[in-house]
Amino acid sequence: MKPQIIRILRIIMPLMALASLVIFVPWTLVSVWLAPLPVTVQEQANAAIGYGLDGIIVYVDQGGKEPVSYTAGLKNRENKIPADPNSLFKIASISKLYIATATAKLANDQRLSLDATLADYLPELKERIENADQITLRMLVQHRSGIPNYSDYPDYPWDHAPDNQGALAFVLDTPADFLPNEKYAYSNTNYLLIGEILDRTLGYSHHDYIRQEILLPHGLNHTYNLLSEVDIDKVMSGYFVGYGPDIKNNDFPNPGGSMVATIQDVGKFLRILNDGSLLNDDEQAIYSSIYDYGHTGLVPGYSSIARYHADIDAVVIQFVNTSGGDTWTISEMIYNRIVKILKKGKDKES
Repeated sequence: MKPQIIRILRIIMPLMALASLVIFVPWTLVSVWLAPLPVTVQEQANAAIGYGLDGIIVYVDQGGKEPVSYTAGLKNRENKIPADPNSLFKIASISKLYIATATAKLANDQRLSLDATLADYLPELKERIENADQITLRMLVQHRSGIPNYSDYPDYPWDHAPDNQGALAFVLDTPADFLPNEKYAYSNTNYLLIGEILDRTLGYSHHDYIRQEILLPHGLNHTYNLLSEVDIDKVMSGYFVGYGPDIKNNDFPNPGGSMVATIQDVGKFLRILNDGSLLNDDEQAIYSSIYDYGHTGLVPGYSSIARYHADIDAVVIQFVNTSGGDTWTISEMIYNRIVKILKKGKDKES
């Protein structure tokens, strides 16, 4: 190929790539991507509201510094109440971190065996869930069971979520997605079943175990297992793109998605989970072998991201009270930009 043609292609190809991005990707995403990186986390939080998010709360706990919370937008759209860093929030699947912690503690106490099967723990499901006699508790925790995700079904009633038995009914007597331990596939059904296993093993609700053994000993006094436990006025309102009303009263009671907490409590939990002060050495080793140290959460009206960034020794939590449309992608982009600000050391406020 002639040198002049190569030079022309080097100019044209990036322009074509940008053009395809503009044509096929929503303009809002392009504008987030192209926006200059702000100097502070607060500036980035403020900018997030311009991309269709109603409200945002960000918590940063960076080693050697006092934790800082940032807010922008609204806690409640109807009454124009500003976002409040002390609001309760539906943390959705971040709840799975607490259930995995409880599982590790009980496994260390030899009250659970990670290698016992679903059929061992819940024998009534042996003929109702395919491969129940091969699926171990470890596979359930690690999302390697092959059991379909009940919330993926098209007619799942997000506006009136069912109880455990109602949710489980979506997957009973249905084919497995894959053979046990063949691969990873995220499934809320796994954690619903773990909740049932914990309840039966304990002889009482795993919610009480989490409260007594994990929350209260570590001063996590603003974390709750269920929406029904809290004053609803303290919960941040939730909104879905294209639907006007506040949907904070929608309840999601199933294990692995039911918890409600302040951002400060989630930040404290993630810090002690990662620094080793939540679990003893044996419990920590078990936990490390079965689950992750960060998580995201998504239910209608609410999205959340909770991660620890070891390279800057920072716990960064983000709550957004808008879902639907492109809001999840926007939320992830905003979160990544906030982490980039922290990694560059540009934020002088935290």
